Amino acid sequence: MYVFVLLFLGLLHSPGLAPSSQEPPPYRVTRHAEKAMGTLIEVTLWTNSDEQAARSSKLVFDEFKRVDRLMTTWLPENSVGQINQHAFQKPVVVDKETFDVIRLSIQWSKKLLGAFDITIGAFKGLWKFDHDNDGTLPSQKAINEKLPLIGFKKIKLRPSARSVQFKKEGMRLSLGGIAKGYALDNAVKLLRKQNTKNFIIQAGGDMYVSGQKGQKHWTVGIRNPRGSQDAVIAYASIKNKTFSTSGDYERFTIKNNVRYHHILDPQTGHPAPKCRSVTVVTDSALDADVLSTALFVMGASEGMTFVEKTKDVEAVFIDNQGKSHVSTGLKNALTFL
Repeated sequence: MYVFVLLFLGLLHSPGLAPSSQEPPPYRVTRHAEKAMGTLIEVTLWTNSDEQAARSSKLVFDEFKRVDRLMTTWLPENSVGQINQHAFQKPVVVDKETFDVIRLSIQWSKKLLGAFDITIGAFKGLWKFDHDNDGTLPSQKAINEKLPLIGFKKIKLRPSARSVQFKKEGMRLSLGGIAKGYALDNAVKLLRKQNTKNFIIQAGGDMYVSGQKGQKHWTVGIRNPRGSQDAVIAYASIKNKTFSTSGDYERFTIKNNVRYHHILDPQTGHPAPKCRSVTVVTDSALDADVLSTALFVMGASEGMTFVEKTKDVEAVFIDNQGKSHVSTGLKNALTFL
């Protein structure tokens, strides 16, 4: 998951008059941003110390950059790079964090019946939605050639050796649908460890909202998938929850009035057609990251059935006709515009 959605509402705060030397500095909203993991990482804090805010933000940025180096597909020397190069020929021993994320990915794939699948990496270079986006589309023949390489059941894990092996030549992993959530969970823990309680961290469409700003909850909005970048369709006051949104509106190309986007259905190899966006609200950023992608692929009907029977998971679906579907636990929390 890469693109996303949640926009801050009401984050501006007037600092008022400068404090006297006897008075402590006033609390206010501060914001720092840096790029990492292919997206903008934004840290918003309710604080009375610019120095502390800068230190907290740096902790967050450094963690995202560390996880990026560990789990990106662009570095041939890291664990994912070594897996993609050698895991068909032999088991590849990997670092503990990457192994754990792969293991969790497979567990989620089983629960979601393959709607989430990290072997989607085999399609890399086939669909062009990044810097290589030139408006061209792959042929069905090219897609069919890659489909036999997709499937989490074709990954063999050996926990005792911490190794990963592929059952088919040409398989590739991509942790793009889970790594940002993992990094976000880590960043939240780092801030809380240093007793920073009131903040928002946003990494593209992945967001964690912690504490509040003074006496008020943070307010976040769900982006209109067919509006401008700052257009929202609904908002809510939130505390101590994580969000993740998958949408078809950031990385896409339009051909013959059809929108082709980067969220692929692992079973067909084509962009998933049933939704415009899905926003997931839960406690773990890693879980939300996975679920927003999978529920987008599943669509509102099948996806909402999964959400309603899964504890501590809520979701908002915007289907391919622009209709909103809201899970039971969010119906009284959201205000639609």
